[in-house]
Amino acid sequence: MTTVCLKKIMRTIAILFIFLAFVGCSADYSWGWYAISPFNKLGMSNIKFLISGLGLTVSVSLLSIFFAIILGLLLAIVGLSKYKVIKLITITYIEIIRSVPVLVMILWIYYGLPVLAGVNFSASVAGIIALSICESPFIAEIFRSGFEAVPKGQNEAGTSLGMRFFERFRFIILPQAIKIILPALGNQFVYMLKMSSLVSIIGLNELTRKANELVVSQYRPLEIYTFLVLEYLVLILIISYFVRRMERKLSN
Repeated sequence: MTTVCLKKIMRTIAILFIFLAFVGCSADYSWGWYAISPFNKLGMSNIKFLISGLGLTVSVSLLSIFFAIILGLLLAIVGLSKYKVIKLITITYIEIIRSVPVLVMILWIYYGLPVLAGVNFSASVAGIIALSICESPFIAEIFRSGFEAVPKGQNEAGTSLGMRFFERFRFIILPQAIKIILPALGNQFVYMLKMSSLVSIIGLNELTRKANELVVSQYRPLEIYTFLVLEYLVLILIISYFVRRMERKLSN
């Protein structure tokens, strides 16, 4: 990671702490930073406990965006069909799933699906399924816009060369579309990271769940949730940095 990126992270953290200090002073709040201070045994133990949820947050987000991209790509490809019935089914799926809140989908899959289908999922699996399903319509629309942005003349040129649909799609349409939609996909991954915090409601021990558990035992919600904000902030800034690097490489 470059020095510029690190400076941005440190500047953002400094601004946040200055703001919190100002608000705390004006509200006559008695700060308890000892709860998350690395300079004492209790604080260091709490920090380790909070950070221990990082792996689950990242893994759930990565798997969810991976399956959402696959499902979204399939929906976008099906949407290219000339048959109106197939297009109607795809549009109906997209509109219905986009209307369902992510939290409701998580709860329905974890608590409702076992009753309906007799299938029980762990918290992590239920969360990945719910996040993937909820994200897939948005990914599908991103892919569709990318396909439409590719000049039609190139597709026609492939047809004139005798290339079949999937050959044109694989070698002409998809590579160009990915370059166009990469920033949007990066934004969706950041969105997925933030939405993964909702899986804490069904007991997944990711970052937010860890913070909630610590608040119950330490009674320092402002300090602990401030640390949680910083965790997500640093994580998202790092991911945004790598997404921009990838954009530059693909644009060359």
